[in-house]
Amino acid sequence: MTQTVSATGVHPTALVDAKAELDSSVSVGPYSIIGPNVRVGAGTTIGAHCVIEGHTTIGRDNRIFQFNSLGAIPQDKKYAGEPCELVIGDRNTIREFCTFNIGSPGDNGVTRVGNDNWIMAYVHLAHDCMVGNNTVFANNTQLGGHVHVDDWVILGGFTVAHQFVRIGAHSFTAMCSLLFADLPPFVMCQGQPAQARSMNFEGLRRRGFSPERISAVKAMHKALYREDLTLEQARGQIATLTDKHPEASPDVQMMLSFLEQTSPQRGIVR
Repeated sequence: MTQTVSATGVHPTALVDAKAELDSSVSVGPYSIIGPNVRVGAGTTIGAHCVIEGHTTIGRDNRIFQFNSLGAIPQDKKYAGEPCELVIGDRNTIREFCTFNIGSPGDNGVTRVGNDNWIMAYVHLAHDCMVGNNTVFANNTQLGGHVHVDDWVILGGFTVAHQFVRIGAHSFTAMCSLLFADLPPFVMCQGQPAQARSMNFEGLRRRGFSPERISAVKAMHKALYREDLTLEQARGQIATLTDKHPEASPDVQMMLSFLEQTSPQRGIVR
């Protein structure tokens, strides 16, 4: 690798390939290595001893702490060198010792992280994971391949998600939760395997949900978990909630869409 000075904040001991595209405002800490197919947007800071490789695109104003590995090939024996990608959005905080792999040709070839996420130490994002916006991943969260995490999710420390699991918006996992099934929006879960405990009512209040919208979420919780209904019956009951709670129509539609995409083989956390 050949060091470049396209970014004025590159430490003299960092190795940045001449083909890498770094905005002039990017800073790179000591002994970090940046590969030729990496692009980094304005205002992003990269700490010491990071390795950023592969076809990796990083947006603006991210804070990437020391000892991270971003853009390495997937831990997938089927991978044969295809030009898959890792795409990271804007204003994310990525703490120490995280590993984010590129995608795989078995999916859409991209591992993607959105904007404004708070990702703590030792988090692993396997190939083809999709992470939305405004999430919090506590220390040692581990996602298998093809896991999808929607907006405003909070994952407690040592949460583990099996491959292909979907985690709905505004949901919450307790420490050491193990997800083998899809976690619907708004649901709080705990256990190994995880079981639903309640809905994330406090989180919804903090995000400005009105009492009417929270009432609708309570009714969805009752249909899914308190009335001994099948999943199909619960979906039918949830669909009627817009009549009583018209303000919550987007929340109801989000839940119904999530449940419709859940495969019978995997099911939801119950």
